[in-house]
Amino acid sequence: MPQPRPEYVAGNYYHIYNRGAHRVSIFRGEKDYLRALGLIKKYVRQFQLAIIAYVLMPNHYHFLVRQDGDQPASNLPQYVFNSYSKYFNFRHEHSGTLFEGHYKVKLIQSESHLLHLCRYIHGNPVKDGLVADPADWAYSNYLEWLGQRDGTLYTPEFVQEYFASPSDYRDFVLDDLRGRDLPDDIKRYLDDFGM
Repeated sequence: MPQPRPEYVAGNYYHIYNRGAHRVSIFRGEKDYLRALGLIKKYVRQFQLAIIAYVLMPNHYHFLVRQDGDQPASNLPQYVFNSYSKYFNFRHEHSGTLFEGHYKVKLIQSESHLLHLCRYIHGNPVKDGLVADPADWAYSNYLEWLGQRDGTLYTPEFVQEYFASPSDYRDFVLDDLRGRDLPDDIKRYLDDFGM
């Protein structure tokens, strides 16, 4: 039985995520990622949402958003991925459903959950073995958090509220990754570079 959707209230934080049907790729290359990011930028502004953390992975996505207005945060995945699915199906001559089902959403109810979710999202490409350093994955806002890239899908005030410096956040993410059951070569990489 599906979990009930949370009530959407201005000021609340929500974790929104989904994956491809049968875990197939929903992004097959840079053009797909950029198309999705363009749609996200459009709808974030339209619906008065703040993107805190995000990652687009080959077969799934995660968003941590704050609802700043009266429009429900649920509009983001509905509008973005309805449009994206049409684009994807045309571009890749795909038919049928692209996603496993309706997106999932969870209300974030504590500060510790909020902060842990940020590092979970940004560490996802390492956890899934795509890169050894989250800074090497272009399709998240981790580099914005570190001050290494300018981007509009980022809320700098949030980062400054919780972390004294970008290096403090980097340590927070990498400490979590060190504690995970990762392949030996990634653990060696983290150790070799003082991560």
